[in-house]
Amino acid sequence: MPELTPPTATVQESFLLAMKEFQAEGRGRDESSMLCREIRRYGPAWDTPEGFARYVRDLRADALEETPRPEGRVPATSLWWVDGPEYLGRLAIRHRLTPWLLDVGGHIGYDVRPSARRRGHASAMLRASLPTVHALGIDPVLVTCDHDNVGSRKTIENCGGVLEDRRGEKLRFWVPTG
Repeated sequence: MPELTPPTATVQESFLLAMKEFQAEGRGRDESSMLCREIRRYGPAWDTPEGFARYVRDLRADALEETPRPEGRVPATSLWWVDGPEYLGRLAIRHRLTPWLLDVGGHIGYDVRPSARRRGHASAMLRASLPTVHALGIDPVLVTCDHDNVGSRKTIENCGGVLEDRRGEKLRFWVPTG
């Protein structure tokens, strides 16, 4: 049964296949996306045990307030949705909102690998993350999606999300965590 877990090197092989799936669908080109930044920074070394271990270490360290990060970035807890050795997706919980995150990105961003979509993983992953979000002192949590992303909208609504408004291309929902 899938579960949320901190990033782990035990799913490296499956993770690499998932990244190829994301890239094949054109993901990882948008400079503002977490996926793009990680592909550019870590992608060339992901296929080595040392490079992947460094990536996992850096993701885990990003949750700590004292970890250095680029200006405008906030601490974020990364969690992976895995089923044994199978990497199915990921979720990032941003610990606070910047003006950009308030308008566009929200507290939580998530991705399900293309071959695992339409099986309820996004809703299960988001729902499973809510106790962690609550433990960070965030209630309710802001989750956004593109206005034309019906699947993501249903995911957010299935987890109790209430639409606040649309800002540009983004719909903004507040989801209770407690």
